[in-house]
Amino acid sequence: MLKSLIANRLSLNIMPTTIQLYSLEKARFIIKDATKLDISYAYEDLVFAEHGLFLLQFCNPEGTQFNCWFNHEINESEEIKMFDSLVKTASLNTATITYKGHFSMDQHAEKEQINIQFFDTK
Repeated sequence: MLKSLIANRLSLNIMPTTIQLYSLEKARFIIKDATKLDISYAYEDLVFAEHGLFLLQFCNPEGTQFNCWFNHEINESEEIKMFDSLVKTASLNTATITYKGHFSMDQHAEKEQINIQFFDTK
């Protein structure tokens, strides 16, 4: 009885943490098939293409809607060519990609931290 009383007094109401799982394989396939690039890094809802040329942002966990951001240093003709290819490949795989604009990255080596700044289209 004492054990039961102690156990009841120590019980905590912990709110369950929701972990969002995304269909990373679908994003990887679209990127690879459309551009021949691999994924260099994925963090939460962001998937970075190799060389940091662009990133896809999940709009839903199923991977049927993505936002696309291009590195601000990419040349315009390469950006247009890649985006067109991404849209076509996504469409063939029951997904849509929306062009959102550009991003820049700054890495802080001493903190092992990356700052990303997004620039919407006008």
